[in-house]
Amino acid sequence: MAYDYVIVGGGPAGCVLASRLSEDPQVSVLLLEAGGSDRHMLYRMPAGFAKMTKGIGSWGWETVPQKHMKDRVLRYTQAKVIGGGSSINAQVYTRGNARDYDGWAAEEGCGAWAYRRVLPYFKRAEDNQRFLDDYHGVGGPLGVSMPAAALPICEAFIKAGQELGIPYNMDFNGRRQEGVGFYQLTQRNHERSSASRAYLDPVRARKNLTVRLDARVERVVIDKGRAIGVMLSSHGKAEMVRAEREVIVSSGAVGSPKLLLQSGIGPADELRALGVPVVRDLPGVGRNLQDHLDLFVIAECRGDFTYDGVARPHRTLAAGLQYLLYRNGPVASSLFETGGFWYADPLAESPDIQFHLGLGSGIEAGVERLRNPGVTLNTAYLRPRSRGTVTLRSADPADAPLIDPNYWSDPHDRTMSIEGLKIAREFIRQPAMQPFILAERLPGPAMRSDADLFDYACRNAKTDHHPVGTCRMGLGPDAVVDPELRVHGVEGLRVCDSSVMPAVPSCNTNGPTIMVGEKGADIIRGRQALAPVIFADERNDVPQHARRRVA
Repeated sequence: MAYDYVIVGGGPAGCVLASRLSEDPQVSVLLLEAGGSDRHMLYRMPAGFAKMTKGIGSWGWETVPQKHMKDRVLRYTQAKVIGGGSSINAQVYTRGNARDYDGWAAEEGCGAWAYRRVLPYFKRAEDNQRFLDDYHGVGGPLGVSMPAAALPICEAFIKAGQELGIPYNMDFNGRRQEGVGFYQLTQRNHERSSASRAYLDPVRARKNLTVRLDARVERVVIDKGRAIGVMLSSHGKAEMVRAEREVIVSSGAVGSPKLLLQSGIGPADELRALGVPVVRDLPGVGRNLQDHLDLFVIAECRGDFTYDGVARPHRTLAAGLQYLLYRNGPVASSLFETGGFWYADPLAESPDIQFHLGLGSGIEAGVERLRNPGVTLNTAYLRPRSRGTVTLRSADPADAPLIDPNYWSDPHDRTMSIEGLKIAREFIRQPAMQPFILAERLPGPAMRSDADLFDYACRNAKTDHHPVGTCRMGLGPDAVVDPELRVHGVEGLRVCDSSVMPAVPSCNTNGPTIMVGEKGADIIRGRQALAPVIFADERNDVPQHARRRVA
């Protein structure tokens, strides 16, 4: 069997690529996903992610012991379902800061990835419920909406931020990032708008698009320096699928380097040591891993102010029926609808800490729920200097990779993370929160010094599920792909997903990954890039009073 394009990985970028490339009826497109279907109702219910990330929606991988965190081993959720992380995340839609993408553009040869040049692709993806301006679009595949029914404690959190001197921000994806407010969510009609539902479902009837699930690709087949197809295992049978034009690897920041390494593309010495034949010596494959490490405060509430009580069987049933009948109530909540961006480092040029208010005390895997209703305030340092790796455990494609985020290898990250945790504790103590909060339970009042908080973090920190960078784009010796996402030294092979990002954006990474898919599709099709954005206050035909309002 042969196709023009073979896309390996049905995550956010892979779904975008499959949809956009198959717009051309003259080409055939195959999308291969190792995971299963997203038909289970919990994938569609906004609150369902809390169960899917702990069960059938994840590969169940973990990190190697983190030597800068007292050898802690962290659960490392990677999606095992069509739509990838967009099918199991908390649906928070953020894009980061303009400086993030201008930083990418500073990499050798990556000028086309500057903020003004990627913003049109963010806009093209969007069908935004509330905003239509220089920063937002409507009519795109991806549903973006505001929370359906925020709880009163969410409003209290926003007010607490202002009591701390952090301004209210109604749009974190607009002109400025800093502030507190409500997150935009990848939802449409109070259902999850994953990349699978947004990009694939409307086009599945196309005759030139084939989507195969439970198809694990074991290697890319290279012949005389060119990718000609892939070897895959499906339902116990080995099979080769040919790619007449290109193989596009879109398996994420862990899966993409793993596949390249299995295919003999990577650091030659490491591959030989595992018995993997070397096809192309590329030292950067699997290097440059970056991720946001999450610390959190958990407080006990004075009453039933969050969704912890819904865990009781009779209330779970009632909430499910309410959602099915009216599309509202607890199940319509993403559980992380409020948050903000601020500064841990007073010298930072843009926000370096992000907060997520979790409407419960046992939302994340590995965190136990309080006996009484509780609330969680997550905090993550957004600009880590630490760099980690993804490497092979063995030459067997079925083996889980060795994932080493190398958290806090740079002491600056540890210092800033603990500063962010301190700010989170201050949020909980503000007057606006006192009608809701009985007491802080974690870290707890006994934890006061930085040493105490370090110990607490080593025991409890978790990933924010934002890995990037392991197939970094650029032209330097450690780059894996060029700015057009072509793998250096191998024809007919590209990588298009979060792994190509030179640095992690200062935000949740689902939105940026979808943008990479949108822009990557135009690059692959040879289409002219969308015109860079010119903002309203820069246009000569905008009246002066309108400019003042924008500014």
